[in-house]
Amino acid sequence: MGTAERRGASRAGGARLTEHQKVEAADRDSFEGVAEPGEQETGVLTREAGRGARERQYHRPLWVEEPARRRRLPDPVRTAAVRAVLLIAVTLVQAMVAFLCTLAGSWPAFPMVISSVVSTIAATWGALDVWVTRQVWNQRNGVVSVPSSTARALRRERRRTRRQERAAERAQERIRRRSGAGQLSHS
Repeated sequence: MGTAERRGASRAGGARLTEHQKVEAADRDSFEGVAEPGEQETGVLTREAGRGARERQYHRPLWVEEPARRRRLPDPVRTAAVRAVLLIAVTLVQAMVAFLCTLAGSWPAFPMVISSVVSTIAATWGALDVWVTRQVWNQRNGVVSVPSSTARALRRERRRTRRQERAAERAQERIRRRSGAGQLSHS
């Protein structure tokens, strides 16, 4: 029982009525054969109307979003990770097929073993690619507290160019404002 359910209006006998019980009671009241104004049909329509009213009154979401525990991977790193997972999956399938072909003694056994070896090398490269891509991204864009980090120098350079752009814009604005004041003629 959640906090919202514990907060209910008190009844005459002092018992607490939860929100869920209120909705169910309202549903039962609307099902009791009381047709809504303008509806002269059987009780089926009344039940359908009551069901719609219940859904409108007590809307419980299917899931509750929780904040992520870890940040999302940067795009290049995520792409490399997906590539590595696909390579590893293909390698495992090839190794299994090579093993089964070897047990069965069929002719594709040798080519499958050779391709499994090549795929293993490619999968290892894929896993290393994820690691290298992550390190490069952290070095370029991340906040790495290492004195040799290029991210800090790049950030400094970007700040310097932004300051220069803003100073140039301010100077242009000053020139535009003063241009009308000291002119002798408009031609």
